[in-house]
Amino acid sequence: MITSLLIANRGEIACRIARTCSELGIRTVAVYSDADENALHTRVADSAVRLPGSAPADTYLRDDLIVKAALAAGADAVHPGYGFLSENAGFARAVQDAGLVWIGPPPEAIEAMASKTRAKELMGVEPLREVTEADLPVLVKAAAGGGGRGMRVVRRLADLDAGLAAARAEAASAFGDGEVFVEPYVEGGRHVEVQVLADTHGTVWALGTRDCSLQRRHQKVIEEAPAPGLTAGLAEELHALAVRAARAVDYVGAGTVEFLVAGERAHFLEMNTRLQVEHPVTEAVFGLDLVAEQIRVAEGHALPAGPPPARGHAVEARLYAEDPAREWAPQTGRLHRLAVPDAVRLDTGFTDGDAIGVHYDPMLAKVVAHAPTRAEAVRKLASALDRAVIHGPVTNRDLLVRSLRHEEFTQARMDTGFYDRHLPALTTPAPDPHAPLAAALADAYGRSRFGGWRNLPSQPQTKRYAMAGGEHEVRYRHTRDGFETDTARVTHVDAGLVILEVDGVRHRYEITRYGDHVHAGPTPLTALPRFPAPTAQHAPGSLLAPMPGTVVRVAEGLTEGSEVEAGQPLLWLEAMKMQHRITAPVRGVVSALHAIPGQQVEPGTLLAVVEETP
Repeated sequence: MITSLLIANRGEIACRIARTCSELGIRTVAVYSDADENALHTRVADSAVRLPGSAPADTYLRDDLIVKAALAAGADAVHPGYGFLSENAGFARAVQDAGLVWIGPPPEAIEAMASKTRAKELMGVEPLREVTEADLPVLVKAAAGGGGRGMRVVRRLADLDAGLAAARAEAASAFGDGEVFVEPYVEGGRHVEVQVLADTHGTVWALGTRDCSLQRRHQKVIEEAPAPGLTAGLAEELHALAVRAARAVDYVGAGTVEFLVAGERAHFLEMNTRLQVEHPVTEAVFGLDLVAEQIRVAEGHALPAGPPPARGHAVEARLYAEDPAREWAPQTGRLHRLAVPDAVRLDTGFTDGDAIGVHYDPMLAKVVAHAPTRAEAVRKLASALDRAVIHGPVTNRDLLVRSLRHEEFTQARMDTGFYDRHLPALTTPAPDPHAPLAAALADAYGRSRFGGWRNLPSQPQTKRYAMAGGEHEVRYRHTRDGFETDTARVTHVDAGLVILEVDGVRHRYEITRYGDHVHAGPTPLTALPRFPAPTAQHAPGSLLAPMPGTVVRVAEGLTEGSEVEAGQPLLWLEAMKMQHRITAPVRGVVSALHAIPGQQVEPGTLLAVVEETP
């Protein structure tokens, strides 16, 4: 029996594994990088071991340090979670060679399936060896790892070499393996997968299907189980192929077989030899704890002949610290508050007050709703996200709510091109026009030693706020009876709550302040000075860092004086395990080049200047 387990991961999945271990009476050991010294997963574990450094290559990808930590802490098993070393056969062997129990499939199964090129050969699917015009578009894909890293869609042969180079660099950074391959890119397909669970006694379960078609940068955003709209025949075919894949490599534990579905045709993509991020929707539908099942299988217990019956529908949304309107730019800073209604499941690696850094994936949490029908589950999840309290960096919350309520999604007509088609409409600002007024009134009340009221009428007051869609100025007056405005009737004001009546409808705003940052209900605002201070001026054509990160590459041969074309990639920044291109805004000449590979930059850092050629 396993009594102490080291979790070779961080963040949400480490916390989720620790929760199950606690329920099973198993002590847990966390590992943490310097950047994660005070992270939630280190606080919920029974003990924690430091991995010196912050970059994944120095910490969570160091199998030798993790095995050493497990032995030092007295653990007798290791769970890899997902990502990092979860699909590394060498790590699995190192764990077993140290006399520890590996919570995962045999190293031989990982080797057979972890390389997507070998997995395709095993399933009788050949990757493209040579790309021609007739093959376009194609997808360049990392052979190891997942999560959308090391992937590029190429639509022109002229872009193939650049796509290969970028994918290799990103894959090497994220997984320590730069091998990539090329496969056909199917437009308009759906991403459908099958969860499998196998024991050491020859039993293999196919635990239904999941649809993960809503993706950004080939990384899943919204997932659900079962996959809607599949015919019974196609679902049975997917189950059979998944079981065949598991049996082909004598699979043990939890794994996922992924397909691209177009019409009634299923194209095998890969087998992920680990737990998936989206496993909670399968847990909800089948009433299982997959982490507990992984542990039981690793202890040698046999699965029943068949899985429990499926019930209802589940939908999961990934809450990211990112700005979808700015090319999904990751965001950093202090997460002041994160709370969702109790009606849904929240899996997270953060608590109120935690810092969101630049080194790792920007996912804050997974929010999961389960209901008897798909329509009810979708409505439940959208409502919970809409009412969630999220104070801190910009997130994709509004995008998630709009996506869940989009007609194409509610009618289950989505595919992997959903955001390519709808992103501009889904990210168009729709600010609450009365939120700035509510913030201003609460601020005025809080600053007055008389509780906001005056015995004599006063002159009109003004206050300026920045919000989605631009700046907003509000006006109000103090009177003997309270506050007056021209746009709403003020029915209640205090420092934490404002109630406004507009056209006979009452609107309630809970007010929270963090310095100049204010939340009026769900609307984030930034208080602006009455008289703006002069701002730093940048020359036209200045390239500023859009996010905190590291300069990982400067275009070959690029120097001051280089002639460049509009849209030409000049620099690459890495933030949260993804690489972001900085391109020339116009055709011109590089008049200044400040970026240096390895340089850490903050948002707004001047990287280069391109002077436009007349």
